[in-house]
Amino acid sequence: MRTEFEPIFKLGRAERLQLVEDLWDSIAEEDAQLPVPDWKREELRQRKERFSQHPSSGRTWEQVKQRARARHD
Repeated sequence: MRTEFEPIFKLGRAERLQLVEDLWDSIAEEDAQLPVPDWKREELRQRKERFSQHPSSGRTWEQVKQRARARHD
Protein backbone atom coordinates (compact mmCIF):
# COMPACT_ATOMS: atom_id res chain seq x y z
CA MET A 1 0.00 0.00 0.00
CA ARG A 2 1.71 3.15 -1.20
CA THR A 3 -0.14 6.29 -0.32
CA GLU A 4 0.52 9.51 1.51
CA PHE A 5 -1.28 7.90 4.46
CA GLU A 6 1.09 4.95 4.72
CA PRO A 7 2.59 6.18 8.03
CA ILE A 8 -0.86 5.90 9.59
CA PHE A 9 -0.92 2.17 8.89
CA LYS A 10 2.30 1.78 10.85
CA LEU A 11 0.69 3.12 14.03
CA GLY A 12 -0.32 0.66 16.70
CA ARG A 13 -3.87 -0.65 16.80
CA ALA A 14 -4.89 1.54 19.74
CA GLU A 15 -3.47 4.63 18.05
CA ARG A 16 -5.30 3.87 14.80
CA LEU A 17 -8.56 3.32 16.68
CA GLN A 18 -8.10 6.63 18.47
CA LEU A 19 -7.44 8.33 15.13
CA VAL A 20 -10.64 6.86 13.67
CA GLU A 21 -12.59 8.03 16.72
CA ASP A 22 -11.11 11.53 16.47
CA LEU A 23 -11.90 11.72 12.75
CA TRP A 24 -15.46 10.51 13.32
CA ASP A 25 -15.98 13.05 16.11
CA SER A 26 -14.71 15.87 13.88
CA ILE A 27 -17.19 14.87 11.14
CA ALA A 28 -20.06 14.68 13.64
CA GLU A 29 -19.11 18.10 14.99
CA GLU A 30 -19.25 19.58 11.49
CA ASP A 31 -22.62 17.95 10.82
CA ALA A 32 -24.02 19.37 14.06
CA GLN A 33 -23.27 22.84 12.74
CA LEU A 34 -25.12 22.35 9.45
CA PRO A 35 -28.43 24.21 9.22
CA VAL A 36 -31.61 22.13 9.17
CA PRO A 37 -33.86 23.15 6.25
CA ASP A 38 -37.39 24.28 7.07
CA TRP A 39 -38.93 21.39 5.10
CA LYS A 40 -37.05 18.88 7.25
CA ARG A 41 -38.10 20.61 10.48
CA GLU A 42 -41.70 20.50 9.30
CA GLU A 43 -41.47 16.81 8.42
CA LEU A 44 -40.02 16.01 11.85
CA ARG A 45 -42.74 18.07 13.52
CA GLN A 46 -45.44 16.16 11.61
CA ARG A 47 -43.91 12.79 12.46
CA LYS A 48 -43.71 13.70 16.13
CA GLU A 49 -47.35 14.81 16.06
CA ARG A 50 -48.47 11.55 14.41
CA PHE A 51 -46.52 9.52 16.93
CA SER A 52 -47.96 11.52 19.83
CA GLN A 53 -51.47 10.78 18.55
CA HIS A 54 -50.76 7.08 17.84
CA PRO A 55 -47.80 5.90 19.97
CA SER A 56 -48.48 2.22 19.26
CA SER A 57 -48.04 2.80 15.52
CA GLY A 58 -44.27 2.81 15.84
CA ARG A 59 -41.86 -0.12 15.93
CA THR A 60 -39.31 -1.09 18.54
CA TRP A 61 -35.63 -1.12 17.66
CA GLU A 62 -35.75 -4.93 17.81
CA GLN A 63 -38.60 -5.01 15.28
CA VAL A 64 -36.72 -2.69 12.95
CA LYS A 65 -33.59 -4.85 13.13
CA GLN A 66 -35.57 -8.05 12.52
CA ARG A 67 -37.28 -6.53 9.49
CA ALA A 68 -33.98 -5.32 8.05
CA ARG A 69 -32.35 -8.70 8.57
CA ALA A 70 -35.29 -10.49 6.96
CA ARG A 71 -34.85 -8.37 3.83
CA HIS A 72 -31.22 -9.49 3.50
CA ASP A 73 -31.91 -13.21 3.89
